[in-house]
Formats: sequence, structure tokens, C-alpha cells
Amino acid sequence: MPSYQAVLFDFFGTLTRSVQRGVAHLGTAELLGCPTDTLTEVLNRTYYERATGRLGNAEATLRWVCAQAGVHPSDHAVRAAVASRHRAVRADTRLRADAVPVLAALRQRGLHTGVISDCTHELPAFLPQLAVAPLLDVRVFSVQVGQCKPDPALYLTACQRLRLAPQDCLYVGDGGSQELTGAERAGMTAVRLAAPDLGEHMVFNADREWRGPTLGTLREVLDLVDAQVVRAGAG
Repeated sequence: MPSYQAVLFDFFGTLTRSVQRGVAHLGTAELLGCPTDTLTEVLNRTYYERATGRLGNAEATLRWVCAQAGVHPSDHAVRAAVASRHRAVRADTRLRADAVPVLAALRQRGLHTGVISDCTHELPAFLPQLAVAPLLDVRVFSVQVGQCKPDPALYLTACQRLRLAPQDCLYVGDGGSQELTGAERAGMTAVRLAAPDLGEHMVFNADREWRGPTLGTLREVLDLVDAQVVRAGAG
């Protein structure tokens, strides 16, 4: 019997390659009549407020962002900008080449899989269209839970949905949002993905003091899981 019964992943920067805001975001700023630099500054400093979902739906959240930026677009412009932002975030999202094979291999080994992500409204909307979607047993989004990592609510929500204890779960993330510290405090085993491309990853509140195990690729998760099986058998 494996020591882990589930492997839970961060999404952006873990199941995806590094993320930076691409050129598609320029269209959102233009629709709102807001300088791109101003919109970017507001988005950066209000990330956690937006990612809790407490500002309302995507349209209400973008209206609040506009107020912070000092612009007051029309209803039509806001609706168009919400659609533009959805497309822009989707365009920034590129799955790692080994994301689907690793998730499939974990499920073939009898393990549950899932995503725990700090995110705004866009990810829950487009994740069902991605190739990883059928391979995820649970999806926990901060914008729906109302808390961001490292709050234990996100990790424990995943455990409750899987009907597992935290100690049955391995958590894999790049270290943003103090997520590794949060996973360990919730009772999970945590490992950091330190893929080479993550040097350019857009990250908030990085887990810089965390000194736990590190993996260079997602495929190394399989080695870690298999080693646990061997140790469990030897015991």
C-alpha cells in the first residue's frame, strides 16, 4: 500500500510552464481606457483581494479594479474587458509537456490527483477545456473557497472532497503564496518544483524560507511515489 493516496498540485507554474502576462492583456487595458502600466500595477497589488472571490463575480471584480485605477468604463466596455481578460489569461496558460503523462501515470498507480490553486475567476472557467481536466479528481480554487494559500482551508477542502487525511497526500508546487509551508502546516508532505523556466515565473509571496525537498521536473514525482511504495513494501 503506497504511503501516499493522493498527489495534489499547484496549477500555475507547476502543471503549467512559467507564467508572465502576455500581449493579449494589452487589449483589456485598451477596452477599459486604462494605461497598461496602471492596470498592471493595480492587478499586481490587489491579487489576493481578487483571488478570494470576495469582490463578486468577474465583472464586479473588474469594476472594482477600474475604480482602483481611477477609470470608469461603460457597462459594455467592462463586459468586453472581462471576455478579453479571460482570453488573455488562457493565452498565458501553457501546460507542461509532462503534465498529462504524469497525471495519467499517477492514476494508473491507483492514486488520486487534484489541483489546489490560488486564482481569479478565469481558471475555473477554462480549466475544463484543458487536457488535464479529465485526470483531476478534485479541483480547489481560492476564488471559490474564499481563502488563499497558505490558509489551511484550501488543503483541507481537497482532503474532505477526497475523503482522505492530510498525511495521505503529497503536495507539489513551485512555492508561490507560501503554499509549501501551508501544505506542511495542514499535515501534508510538500515538495517544491524548481523547473528551469520558473526563474521567469510571475509569483506573489514566494516561499523563500522553505528548505524542503526539491524536484527538477514533474516526472520526478513518479520516482518519489514509487520510492514510497518500495519503502512501504519493505516495512
